[in-house]
Amino acid sequence: LAHFGGILGCVPALLIYLIFRDRGPFTAQESKEALNFTLPPTIAAFVANLLVLLPVVGNLFAVLATLIWIALTCFAVSAGVHVNKGQPHRYQYNLRWIK
Repeated sequence: LAHFGGILGCVPALLIYLIFRDRGPFTAQESKEALNFTLPPTIAAFVANLLVLLPVVGNLFAVLATLIWIALTCFAVSAGVHVNKGQPHRYQYNLRWIK
């Protein structure tokens, strides 16, 4: 669920990490991986949504925010399907801020 929750940003992964990480190493590892992956795009989409209010270039930031959400959704669903099969998933490009 932490990976599938990436559709909504980093909040579901954060909640699952904080609440369920003591259930086992697999849950802790996958929720942390999902949180590390969803945090930067969520921040970028939030900033882009704020910049939508700019008069001239606002539409460009609206498109950018939408593209971020689409990419995050695709990667999150792909990872969720992978992890649902019981296999660990590592995002290829992940900052891994939370150790």
